[in-house]
Amino acid sequence: MEFLETPTRNLFFTGKGGVGKTSMACATAIGLADRGLRVLLVSTDPASNLDEVLATQLSNKQTAVDSVPNLWALNIDPEQAAREYRERMVAPYRGVLPDAAVESMEEQFSGSCTLEIAAFDEFAKLLGDEQATENFDHIIFDTAPTGHTLRLLTLPSAWSGFMETSTSGTSCLGPLAGLQAQQSLYKKTVEALSDQDRTTLVLVTRPEDSALREADRTSGELQVLGVTNQHLVINGVFQAGDASDPIAAAMQARCDQAIAAMPGGLEGLDRTSVPLAGRGLIGVDALRQLGSTNQTVAEPAVAALIDSDQDRETGATLAMDALTDALSAQGHGVILTMGKGGVGKTTVAAGVAVALAEKGFAVHLSTTDPAAHVAATMAADQIDGLTVSRIDPAEEIQAYRDEVMRTAGAALDEQGRALLEEDLRSPCTEEIAVFRAFAQTVAEGEDRIVVLDTAPTGHTVLLLDSALAYHREVTRQSSEMPESVEKLLPRLRDPNFTKVLVVTLPESTPVHEAARLQDDLRRAEIEPFAWVINQSLRPLQLTDPVLRGRQASEAVFIQEVISQHAKRATILPWQASPPTGVEGLRELFLVSTASAASS
Repeated sequence: MEFLETPTRNLFFTGKGGVGKTSMACATAIGLADRGLRVLLVSTDPASNLDEVLATQLSNKQTAVDSVPNLWALNIDPEQAAREYRERMVAPYRGVLPDAAVESMEEQFSGSCTLEIAAFDEFAKLLGDEQATENFDHIIFDTAPTGHTLRLLTLPSAWSGFMETSTSGTSCLGPLAGLQAQQSLYKKTVEALSDQDRTTLVLVTRPEDSALREADRTSGELQVLGVTNQHLVINGVFQAGDASDPIAAAMQARCDQAIAAMPGGLEGLDRTSVPLAGRGLIGVDALRQLGSTNQTVAEPAVAALIDSDQDRETGATLAMDALTDALSAQGHGVILTMGKGGVGKTTVAAGVAVALAEKGFAVHLSTTDPAAHVAATMAADQIDGLTVSRIDPAEEIQAYRDEVMRTAGAALDEQGRALLEEDLRSPCTEEIAVFRAFAQTVAEGEDRIVVLDTAPTGHTVLLLDSALAYHREVTRQSSEMPESVEKLLPRLRDPNFTKVLVVTLPESTPVHEAARLQDDLRRAEIEPFAWVINQSLRPLQLTDPVLRGRQASEAVFIQEVISQHAKRATILPWQASPPTGVEGLRELFLVSTASAASS
């Protein structure tokens, strides 16, 4: 990797979910630590899996990685950061103000904004306060999927601007005095991000059209913010080792075509290509070999793994048409596709929507993912009974502001309206507006089937976990609780109304992250309906050594899903042609049906 020849002190790894950011960040951290440099590896992802990749139990404190001298790691846990932040802000007033006033402050610091600003506060300390990390030569940030990262990186400007123009002295975070004390730190954070001698942004992507487009969008938006020192890593570049293998030939062709059609904004960046590994990249030893072509497993072991339990796997899973029949049994309600970024939630959501519309149901397909490509997946195709939309944050913010000013603002005097307008300019308004739109879309399931392609796991969990906090925020700003918001959690918890499809790839990190998501959902009293194991090589006939190695490595994870996690499961095979447009989506589900029928 060229950026490791003369690395800057701060290295940010970002990109679309599922492209391998954590693997690249860990491999970089291990490589620098192996040179004798002291390295701190930080995850800002609410759904971090650093622990699993490094095989070390981490917390929000710096923890030494035993198997790698000179390497320390930590996860920024938004909820724990919020608890500590809340206590730091409220503690000085205990015993000074009446108990009722302290309780009111605690209530005010229970919103989603507190969660976000607290996580950012931890992040800013590491980047903007050099004394906090003076014992390290390099700080490596493994960031959340792109939408969250963009929000994180734009927060310094957003909060700084809000604090500079706020005249009321209050916000959804409580007294601004506490934030203004941090303003100098936030300013230094922005300076560090835009200093190309100190910070490198490493854009990680797969050799796929959608991932490359998102990397290009991220690159452009961050350059506008002044983050100009950027490097591109294309992870998983595949060269067929057996030209007679039609699947290998198709995979290489898709890879070559995607790189050849790379957006112009990426072509000027320094680039590193990392070949597709023949096995999973879990554990320090595997990460030390990242980029090596010698990662395949011995053929006898591969053959044994491929043969083992393959028939039982297929027999234990449902064909996709049987699953869609079960999903539509009520004739209305909500179907949510959830899972780690990059596992194919959009494709599964679009395929389910098309299948149900073709069965004669009225279906609305929508997304809450700011980086979604529902429109691209559906192409320009239209089907009777199927409508497609996206929850657009900018539109929702404006609509929400207009509504609040029209209702809650109508009875206020000029000064009151000015204060309300100021409050509505705070960064958390976007979250509230999107949440309301999400609730309204779910409510449409009363008289039709709504298929919702949700954002990657961490964001979605925060969205659901924060439901009650959002209730409080909506009430505080608008004085009214929309019925859709009030009924959201009961609707999500009703198995006859909401059916969650947990989508995963047959790999370690996506499966284990999906299992954690399922646990979180169950704690929220939401029971997942089925799992969809997407892009599996198991049903395919292969001869290419790298692909056979990956096919063999899927066995243990498919078995884990079937035997430990899923009440129902479906396997969708990897497709030689991207499953876009109505015909592509039909073909994907037909292959699944044929695969199950032949068992």
